[in-house]
Amino acid sequence: MLGLLAAAQGRDRGADVSDLAALTFVVRLDQPGTRVRDYQTAHHGDTGKSMPVSERFYLSDAVFVAAVEGDEDLIDALYRAVRAPTFLPFLGRRSCPPSRPIDLSVHRCGLWKALSAEPWQASVWFQRRHVRERCVELEVIADLVAGEGPGDTVRDQPLSFDPRHRRYGLRCVRSSVVTVANPLSAPRRTFVPPKHDPMGLLES
Repeated sequence: MLGLLAAAQGRDRGADVSDLAALTFVVRLDQPGTRVRDYQTAHHGDTGKSMPVSERFYLSDAVFVAAVEGDEDLIDALYRAVRAPTFLPFLGRRSCPPSRPIDLSVHRCGLWKALSAEPWQASVWFQRRHVRERCVELEVIADLVAGEGPGDTVRDQPLSFDPRHRRYGLRCVRSSVVTVANPLSAPRRTFVPPKHDPMGLLES
């Protein structure tokens, strides 16, 4: 996500991204998708020799709502860049361009309120699977703020996107949930027995 924002602003791969890495980052899982395995190879940048075949994993039909929080001027600049990007955005790899617009809106109410207020972005066919639920609970993975308690450590904090030596640092995250409305929910029908007098057809 931070690489996408850097590309939208036109930063080259060797540019400083410390301001982006300092943003608070959260992602809401709106639709889990299906895991797909692929194979690929590449040529060594210096020798030109073919590298060994390696595995790559993708998520098909997954939908996420990602949000960043930080300095207001930086957020506004990133929003403008996403709406008119310098470099075409990709979701991690050039073979994965976004299929829908990736900009939603800027909220001024804090990350968690924004995630609760943002409508459910899952596909219509997926929402229909939950037609009996007026609200759905969606998993959220968020940066762990100091003092919030234990969390999980992941090595995906970008330090440099330089292709000669990409570097990632550690960050702590925690898992939580937010509740959002299901726009396709339908109330359960209550069975009302018909009026029936078993003695009504009998003669007096």
